[in-house]
Amino acid sequence: MASLSSIYIFWYREVLRIWRDKIRVVGSLAMPLLWLLVFGAGFSRLVQVGPGVDFAKFMFPGIVGMTVLMTSFMSGVSIVWERELGFLKEVLVAPVPRSTIVIGKALGSATVSMFQGSLVLGLAPLLGVKLTPMLVFKLWPLMALVALTSSALGILVASRMKSMEGFQLIMQATIMPMLFLSGVFFPVNSLPPWMGLIVKVNPITYAVDAIRQVALAGEAALQDVASVPWRVTVYQHTMTVLQDTLVVVAFGIVMGGLAVWSFGRQD
Repeated sequence: MASLSSIYIFWYREVLRIWRDKIRVVGSLAMPLLWLLVFGAGFSRLVQVGPGVDFAKFMFPGIVGMTVLMTSFMSGVSIVWERELGFLKEVLVAPVPRSTIVIGKALGSATVSMFQGSLVLGLAPLLGVKLTPMLVFKLWPLMALVALTSSALGILVASRMKSMEGFQLIMQATIMPMLFLSGVFFPVNSLPPWMGLIVKVNPITYAVDAIRQVALAGEAALQDVASVPWRVTVYQHTMTVLQDTLVVVAFGIVMGGLAVWSFGRQD
């Protein structure tokens, strides 16, 4: 019972921090709007991704996934910030298992990123994407899974960082390339072999693919084609939503375990 109470406290603290910073919540829509309305619209006539789906529609699920992933990963900044202020030492000496700190922070950041991802889902009508309430209910569990996985990764990285600059450097050197090589901005099956290999060992690829399959399931034009060119294939096998989800679950379990282990070794 005490552990559940501790998890709630850390969850509430993460959510409260964002709730008090409403400008940050609204500002989180700026980058998705820039990608979708400028980049997506500008390249719609140049990039062909499949019948009945223009480039902006193709990008939309990827931008949703990117928003959820980046928001939850950046929650790790709070750990670095608390370490620099000395507050983390007070948290670590609290008479609660350190795993509850990780779980509470991960759940809190996942809640915030889910909210921001849902705001991006509201842009669907602007792009002509047909999102029914049923599709939204199917997307939320996938978004929650991606958010928790990314939160665990962010906590893992932050637990080893001593400064904000170090955290941002790791983000730019690893997370940003993983995002750009995940199929957010282009179909993964039209890449050179060496790049295709990198994309298909990238776990974020399968998170984006699962969200895209569900988000575009309402597009009537896709119902009449035998194969969709942007679907991820591994050894000539086209991945289903369930298989993509299992890959993300496996990655999330590994990241969660490593985050708990690494945070438990804090001094």
